[in-house]
Amino acid sequence: MAPLEDDLPLQAQRVLATAVRSETTHGGWRMVWHVWGSGRPVVLLHGGSGSWTHWLRNVEALARAGWRVCVPDLPGFGDSLAPPEARDAADLVAPLAQGVREVAGEACPWVGFSFGGLTAVLTVAAHPQLATRLVLVGVPGLGLRNRRLALTPWLGLSDPEARRRAHRRNLQVLMLHDPASIDEDTLALHAANLVRDRMRQRKLALTDVVARTLPSLQLPVDAILGEQDALYAGQLEAVEALLRQAPSFGRMLRIPQAGHWVQYEAPERFDAALLGLLRD
Repeated sequence: MAPLEDDLPLQAQRVLATAVRSETTHGGWRMVWHVWGSGRPVVLLHGGSGSWTHWLRNVEALARAGWRVCVPDLPGFGDSLAPPEARDAADLVAPLAQGVREVAGEACPWVGFSFGGLTAVLTVAAHPQLATRLVLVGVPGLGLRNRRLALTPWLGLSDPEARRRAHRRNLQVLMLHDPASIDEDTLALHAANLVRDRMRQRKLALTDVVARTLPSLQLPVDAILGEQDALYAGQLEAVEALLRQAPSFGRMLRIPQAGHWVQYEAPERFDAALLGLLRD
């Protein structure tokens, strides 16, 4: 498959051009990283069916604030390969831990979005020496959902316009609150990520694995959610109660008028919230 950058809109290509690309390997399988800025490292982990582009509107602001922003394509997504036996987040713990050691080079804050938050929880639980703080963004695995949202099937649609309509509807159902957020560039990013998802049978997000693991974490844990996150409609209080099972839980910050992909839909407000947590 062609590199992800070949399918990116011009704005994303511009941001990508300012990054330093590196690769780590685990068991012979390649993991691609992009790094922006200098200074203390922070690791950003993207969501399911995603890539580094889930952080497209955030990496430059964080770099300007003095962080060295380390963003992988998780194994099985974007430009990163995954061993054939990899099925879900638990299978990514070892390659991610090795990659963080090599790219970040020191213990640092981790920020995990959705599936990336689930992966971060499992990895930090197994390798606590690698992280100093964990910020969870729209994290699943809390046991509040046992079925997927009703998305429109797009695989097998040969008509490009039919695919576009399916992607637009699915973005509004799951990812973004305001329909005006779904412009042509957003559709292009989403479509490019979807075709590179090599682990479509993931199931851990529909379990309570994060809720069961949080009590074992000894590092500071915070959270950021869009108030209109489709995963947790009407359940934000229950989400916060479950997150508070982490012994050193701090704050759950809510971003008004933003959905699940909050860092993309409300980047300025999200960046301010995240930088505040990182300063704390």
